[in-house]
Amino acid sequence: MTAPTETLLQLRDLPGTELGEAVEELVTTEFRRALLMDDDEELPLHSNFFEIGLTSLRLMNVRRTLEETLGLPIDTTVLFSRPTVDELVQHLTDVLADGRGEP
Repeated sequence: MTAPTETLLQLRDLPGTELGEAVEELVTTEFRRALLMDDDEELPLHSNFFEIGLTSLRLMNVRRTLEETLGLPIDTTVLFSRPTVDELVQHLTDVLADGRGEP
């Protein structure tokens, strides 16, 4: 069991209306970093991870970084059952909103 990170504690304190936006910003920032995207490049939120240029290794690195940032596990199967940035954001938002973000 891991201790909650400062990021996780901050996200838990957000009202529901702001939680999704904050999670989206966190997740998209990490995907943009993994894809070496410039600030002016658009990240396709509804395209499959592999269609936007990720490899399995990079996807696992993104997962690991998000797990460390949030302090909660992200099951590998989630990446394949919800294979877009938008779907991953929704999943993480739901986990946090449901209070399941308890490490």
